[in-house]
Amino acid sequence: MITVVGTGTGASLPAEALAGAELVVGGRRHLDAVRLPEGAERIVLGPLAPALDTIAEYVGKDRPVTVLASGDPGFFGIVRVLAERFGAQALDVRPGVSSVAAAFARVGLPWDDAVVVSAHGRELRTAVNVCRAHPKVAVLTGPGAGPAELGAALRHAFAGTPEAMSAPAAGARVLVVASALGSARENVEWVTPAEAAARDWGADVSVVLCLDEARTLSAVRTVAGGRAEPAGWALGEDEFAHRDSMITKFEVRALALARLGPRPGDLVWDIGAGSGSVAVECARLGAAAVAVEKAADGVERIAANARAHGVYVDVVCDMAPDALPGLPDPDAVFIGGGGAELPAIVTACAARARRTVVVAMAALDRVPAARAALTGAGFSCDGVLLQSSRLAPLPGEVTRLAATNPVFLLWGSRIPVPEEGSEEGVAQ
Repeated sequence: MITVVGTGTGASLPAEALAGAELVVGGRRHLDAVRLPEGAERIVLGPLAPALDTIAEYVGKDRPVTVLASGDPGFFGIVRVLAERFGAQALDVRPGVSSVAAAFARVGLPWDDAVVVSAHGRELRTAVNVCRAHPKVAVLTGPGAGPAELGAALRHAFAGTPEAMSAPAAGARVLVVASALGSARENVEWVTPAEAAARDWGADVSVVLCLDEARTLSAVRTVAGGRAEPAGWALGEDEFAHRDSMITKFEVRALALARLGPRPGDLVWDIGAGSGSVAVECARLGAAAVAVEKAADGVERIAANARAHGVYVDVVCDMAPDALPGLPDPDAVFIGGGGAELPAIVTACAARARRTVVVAMAALDRVPAARAALTGAGFSCDGVLLQSSRLAPLPGEVTRLAATNPVFLLWGSRIPVPEEGSEEGVAQ
């Protein structure tokens, strides 16, 4: 049997947790804080593989093992690895208070409406994008992904100026850095992203909360987590403020969203955003969104639409491709405008997009150049001509079909580069 004990956030270690253990595994600070049973072997966790192999030797001989971990070891913790290797039935898990729960408790906030993201051993950009998109986020940190790095990224997260952004998007973020929770060195500090970026925080950081202070309390929840999943998407044009029907129609938007695939942790650009309908819909689906729009009245319209739907959209009042170099790399890009500059815009976006570029065009003449720009950037390319007819009432309680303007939709997907040594990368 493997006993997994969570400790380190204020709860004392039960005496019986170590009783009879012949092998005790944990971080150095956990092991230094307990008295080991006489004769017990001790392994300080570093690389997991050797420790797991030693645990396997003890388990195979039916010798008891205790693993010490921080907080709740079933929450982004070692329980997953142990269960995968030895089976859940071999584990006796005794959770402590997670660092996330402890941090929110220290600041007096509920966290059933918080999004929790781990940057420990993972790309920091995912955590940054979640922080951009949601008002209440807990970030589990790691080497190279601590408060300083998170603060540096968030300090420049909003591409536009406060005057050019929607009210939700302009909401300032504050970071709550919780260090050494549950110990005599415990420290909980509120700082701006810029202040966090300028500090050396050491190795004691337990978790970082990223908060929009104006939105830390939401309505009573039934389902835990961030903003509830939308009941639908491809909203009707009447759900957005727009000028002279200059808006991506919902039929086109539906397919564009399917190809963009926005999700929490993603960043999506909406280029030539107009009303910002695509950016707003991506934000409703949990992604961080940046809208680039050259017209000042369009910027105000995007701001109003973001507020109306309760989401964050960063708005840049500038022309593409000039506005793009200052933006963080996107996962996906939607291009809904461009005129004669369209090939240059597609090329610039394709050079930065990690996954997908989607282009909507009304003019047949622009399709070959846009397609060539996508394929020239190493993307696979596909597309359709969308032409729909909507039900429209006529006098006498009858209905006709009203045709909408046809739109070409192209999408390019980045072709993965085979890893060196993989079967695909070996000449046949």
